[in-house]
Amino acid sequence: MESYADAVTETGSGVTILLDVTAGARRTSFPAGYNEWRKSIRCQVAAPAVDGKANRAIIDLIAETFGVSRADVSIISGHTSTSKTVAISGLSKPEILKLLSASGA
Repeated sequence: MESYADAVTETGSGVTILLDVTAGARRTSFPAGYNEWRKSIRCQVAAPAVDGKANRAIIDLIAETFGVSRADVSIISGHTSTSKTVAISGLSKPEILKLLSASGA
């Protein structure tokens, strides 16, 4: 989906992705759609937003989706918010967009 491009920004060491997160969801899903108003990709995790569990689940899910190690994924803003910015090292914007479209949402 082309609108994902608005949520992904290339940086010197990789990319950042804007996420709109739902913690405590029935099932874990990424990408789970696109929020046009926030220009962010929806992410759902089953883990509750307690003691950083949801943030750890997000990092695991992003790493798995893009085939990178957990060490290459970090939440750089929004640790206690539903709007988060996640940095991924070692991948380019075109690679991220290709993997997002292959993931199917």
